[in-house]
Amino acid sequence: MRSLQNDKIMQMKKSIYYLFLMTLFLLTSCLSESKKTKTNTDMEEKSEQSTQSSKMKKADSVVNEAIEAHGGERYHNAFYSFEFRKKKYTFRNNNGNFKYTVTSSERGTQITDILNSGTFKRFVNDTEVALSKKDVTKYSEALNSVIYFALLPYKLNDKAVNKTYIGKTSIKGENYDMVGVNFDRIGGGNDHNDEFLYWFNTETHTMDYLAYSYETNGGGVRFRSAYKPRTIDGIRFQDYINYEASLGTPLHELSELFENGKLKELSRIETENIVSLEN
Repeated sequence: MRSLQNDKIMQMKKSIYYLFLMTLFLLTSCLSESKKTKTNTDMEEKSEQSTQSSKMKKADSVVNEAIEAHGGERYHNAFYSFEFRKKKYTFRNNNGNFKYTVTSSERGTQITDILNSGTFKRFVNDTEVALSKKDVTKYSEALNSVIYFALLPYKLNDKAVNKTYIGKTSIKGENYDMVGVNFDRIGGGNDHNDEFLYWFNTETHTMDYLAYSYETNGGGVRFRSAYKPRTIDGIRFQDYINYEASLGTPLHELSELFENGKLKELSRIETENIVSLEN
């Protein structure tokens, strides 16, 4: 009788032991799989970060080559005037600081807007006038926008600009590097959600095309083709044919639509009477 009881006790101990071993095995397997999954995830994240970093470095390289082709260090202290849509503009760069102006005349009244390293002022017949915060934003961004396009690709190295290399393509038999651009919320202005795409010629390094999508006033998609390039006192200026595309069209598809004649010409961006004022 006692022998039978001992046998039962031994069987119970063996069962508990086997159960312990099985639990330990399953726990070890789960921990190993969890560690393996975490390792794979970490490797994927590092690979993705490395790829993104590589694209950013490539974008920087392409843009820097383009800036050099368009004017290089000459931009840092450039001082020019030009006319755009019957208004006179000036821009002066001073190693990171800047001063932009626009002057227009209506019925004998002269209006001058000045954006001096972020500080905006308006003068009417040489007298400063007070503006609402809304109007300050409106007029300063309008002035900044005109100068921004006139100073491309130099402005692509502004602090609020985020660049990434998209890849290569061809337009009308020429090869191009594509660089996508978006903006930080801080320093990117009210239109920081706008997205841009630039095409840089792989041989000349010039910025021959650009496209952008915007959200204000119902949104839109635009494609610009550069023409009439001219170099004035070391800096390249060029005009653009401005095309309209259907809302929601991916920017990278616009070059093919342009080649196939499927974009509608909307306007001409013409910068006239450009004068270097440095000397």
